[in-house]
Amino acid sequence: MINKISHKSTDLTSILIDFFGNEMNLARIKFFGLFITALCKVQTVCFEKLSCAFDSPAQCNSSLRRIQRFMAEYTLDNDLIARFVFTLLPHKPPYTIAMDRTNWKFGATNINALAIAIVYDGLAFTVLYTLMDKRGNSHTKERIDIIDRFIRLFGRKSIKNLVADREFIGEAWMEYLNLQGIEYHIRIRDNFWVKDPRTGKESKVWWMFNDLRINECRVLHRIYYVNNQLCYLSASKIKNKEGRPEFQVLISFNNPSDAHEIYAGRGQIETAFKALKSSGFNIEDTHLTSLERIEKLFSIVTVILLPTCQTTGSRF
Repeated sequence: MINKISHKSTDLTSILIDFFGNEMNLARIKFFGLFITALCKVQTVCFEKLSCAFDSPAQCNSSLRRIQRFMAEYTLDNDLIARFVFTLLPHKPPYTIAMDRTNWKFGATNINALAIAIVYDGLAFTVLYTLMDKRGNSHTKERIDIIDRFIRLFGRKSIKNLVADREFIGEAWMEYLNLQGIEYHIRIRDNFWVKDPRTGKESKVWWMFNDLRINECRVLHRIYYVNNQLCYLSASKIKNKEGRPEFQVLISFNNPSDAHEIYAGRGQIETAFKALKSSGFNIEDTHLTSLERIEKLFSIVTVILLPTCQTTGSRF
């Protein structure tokens, strides 16, 4: 077992050197590899447990001090980590990307993470985070900033389409996506008012789909105004978690024929959040309160959540 772990650690270090060799010194790269390997072993962000899982002859106290110094003093380039994750993805772009948010509170500190994940084959690979010291929803500028960052790092052509839940709606946000030509499928509340540009008639969106049966889907092939922005509409009638029927209404930039099939992949980003939190690495248990340090920890755990490494063909 020890030889197996050491072999994987050596393989990982080689991969890290290949990618980060021009950006980090060798000692930092080796530490990064030790940190990742330890996280894989203990499945928690507790520094004391991590320090005792380092594949190193150093004592636990020494490893703990190295972790603390790294978190406190080293400036990790989160864009560089995102590029690293991107290179290890098991599929080539363009991608469906999902936007979502998760939050918790430690003491008086609100930890609110806006994230973008790449959805592929029933999985979500989280690549970018923005941490916000506030409660509640993200606003338009925060959403635009993280999309612009994704485009700066990976190119506009890497985005096939964007999926997001009911939080991610608004006139300025929709206008931005439309002007960028980003194909999206975003859920809206069924009490939204929509306007037919041909007749000027306004109605609640649920009225247009009121005769749907459970598991039935309908696509409207004409464009409508939602929040003063033109888009396509589609809806299905589903049962919610409580078993009650509800409408799942989507707005789309492009023809929505396959909108609901694409949107179904959005739930995988919530699974990725669970892997970060209580059902995985328990990142909520960290005693860090600095958003910069927490974002650093997020970036490292993002690497761990990659289920497959293309280079080695196996889990880290």
